[in-house]
Amino acid sequence: MRILLCHNFYQHRGGEDYVFADEGALLERRGHEVARFSLHNDALGKMGRLSAARNTIWSRDSHNAIRDQVRQFRPDVVHFHNTFPLMSPAVYYAARHEGVAVVQTLHNYRLVCPNALFFRDGRICEDCIHKAAPWPAVAHACYRGSRPASAAVMVMLTVHRIAHTFDRAVDAYIALTTFARGKFIDAGFPADKIHVKPNFVYPNPAVGNGAGGYAIFVGRLSPEKGLKTLLAAWESLDGKIPLKIVGDGPMASYVRERAGRLKGVEWLGQRPIAETYDLVGDARFLVFPSEWYETFGRVAIEAFGKGTPVLASDLGAMSELVEDGRTGLLFRSANAQSLADAVHKLADNPDRLASMRNAARSEFEAKYTADENGRALETVYRAAIASRAAAKS
Repeated sequence: MRILLCHNFYQHRGGEDYVFADEGALLERRGHEVARFSLHNDALGKMGRLSAARNTIWSRDSHNAIRDQVRQFRPDVVHFHNTFPLMSPAVYYAARHEGVAVVQTLHNYRLVCPNALFFRDGRICEDCIHKAAPWPAVAHACYRGSRPASAAVMVMLTVHRIAHTFDRAVDAYIALTTFARGKFIDAGFPADKIHVKPNFVYPNPAVGNGAGGYAIFVGRLSPEKGLKTLLAAWESLDGKIPLKIVGDGPMASYVRERAGRLKGVEWLGQRPIAETYDLVGDARFLVFPSEWYETFGRVAIEAFGKGTPVLASDLGAMSELVEDGRTGLLFRSANAQSLADAVHKLADNPDRLASMRNAARSEFEAKYTADENGRALETVYRAAIASRAAAKS
């Protein structure tokens, strides 16, 4: 197949950026011809507010650029990862006007929640999920703490819902978990178009031995990631097991200050991916305390690849990824005592930890390898092509 991959990069590199790169390389290894089109949010600094809002709703430049790319490359499928905010849903129409199948990966909840997280003021929020015009997001300034910016996202979603863009201009969606698929169906997206395909890790990580004796958190340092719960749990643990924190973000100063005062807690900042993998492999277990509906949780499958069990909050996709008692333990979301209790259960039972290490690696090999993912991705592409052909007939 000939595939055009498209992605709007964020200003701070995240999981979606890695998936865009990894899936492109995977498709090429499997013999497909791949072209890429990308934009970067650094360009927002050169735009005025009105121009940025207009582009969020309908980007004429991106529409024309994608249409030109399609005419030159003649792909069978155009696969979008992130279109927000510089591409806009206009790019779906660009591919559709050329008769090419359109696939969109649902990396977050942006198409049903203006802040993309279902998370506000430290709690789960679904105020907008069933509203044709998601006006509560404007009232609460959900996008970047700005009512004008939130209004632009609200208008984008409202306009394209009225135009049926999301159910007519896209031939197939990729949800990363069954839980995320259910949320989009609940919001009115066509169930028959949403396929579940998880992310993957390539190359397969070498199994670690967990000999470092510490627990580890890896991720963006932001409120929805459950860092306050994590650090409150470690305060109560009083040095029972060391904790290493890898990552950076808006809560970095908070994490630095708390780590400096808590026994056994160390903030390492952002580290290269290879070093991070080594740290995860040497950890006794990884802690995944997110308090929003994670659409997936790449860090969890990276841990599984290293044979490292995961302690995760019992919320959304996390309770789907981690099999309680087999590949890790689940604890009550936003509950520091429940997390501390889970740490005690594992720290005091080395035989159980050893069994979980084997199960975690087996889970990775069964579900999250590149080969398994490549086959699943090709199945989605064939479904999208069939859907586009049926729509044209």
